[in-house]
Amino acid sequence: MRTAPLHVLLFAASAAFATTAWAQQPKPATQPTKPAAAAPAKPAAAAPAAGSPMLLLESKDWKAITAAGQKGKICFALTEPQKMEPPTLNHGKVYFFLTTRPAESVRNEPMLQVGYTLKEGSKVVLDVDGRKFQMFTRGDSAWLDNNVEPAGLIDALKKGKKLTATGTSGRGNPTNYAFSIAGLSGALDAVAKECK
Repeated sequence: MRTAPLHVLLFAASAAFATTAWAQQPKPATQPTKPAAAAPAKPAAAAPAAGSPMLLLESKDWKAITAAGQKGKICFALTEPQKMEPPTLNHGKVYFFLTTRPAESVRNEPMLQVGYTLKEGSKVVLDVDGRKFQMFTRGDSAWLDNNVEPAGLIDALKKGKKLTATGTSGRGNPTNYAFSIAGLSGALDAVAKECK
């Protein structure tokens, strides 16, 4: 294994804690229009420790990363957008990733992380070759709506050629991200092997 670029590792570490904290919250039967609380706080960046995130594999446009979470090992398959629109906005760091937390029986949980606050109560729409999947937003992140099965999205991604995500910033700006699917299968295989 080797170390990934610092910004990817710091993101993976913060996402490990954010997704674990979010997963520990009870999921309502229907998603309220307004979140009850702010997104979980991200830990401050610290010097790499023995359990710091490690790059498992780079597979074309995807990376497989592992990190130590609060309840055990966490693995991610993640990618960055190839195109961000509108180009005049500061999007910050944007990632789409699939998280696996074996200790919580979570496999390939989709999440979009952006570098700004998303509009409260808004939706992000993922489009995989014309197949749409709706996500709810909270802070700077989006997760699949409770009535959407992650397996359907994963299947579409494995068979697909193009992934886009559209949303609305907290300032009301429409945003659009185009992601490559090339390398996803290799990253998911590495995640499945590492996080059994």
